[in-house]
Amino acid sequence: MSQAFKYISAALAAGLAALAASWGNGKVITKTIESMARQPESAGNLRSTMFIGVGLIEAVPILAIVVAFLILFL
Repeated sequence: MSQAFKYISAALAAGLAALAASWGNGKVITKTIESMARQPESAGNLRSTMFIGVGLIEAVPILAIVVAFLILFL
């Protein structure tokens, strides 16, 4: 019985983290494109800041996968 709960909790950790990261990336990219449309001269700065933000957001599902593996194997 506890093995089933391990699988469910690991799947929830990974799935919800992936869902949240995709939603966050969508919001960051949408706002960056809106800002570039309003001020095209600042597109370079906005683009580099966007890539840093997207990279930080992508760290969350990677950490969630680590937590999911810890749940499964410990």
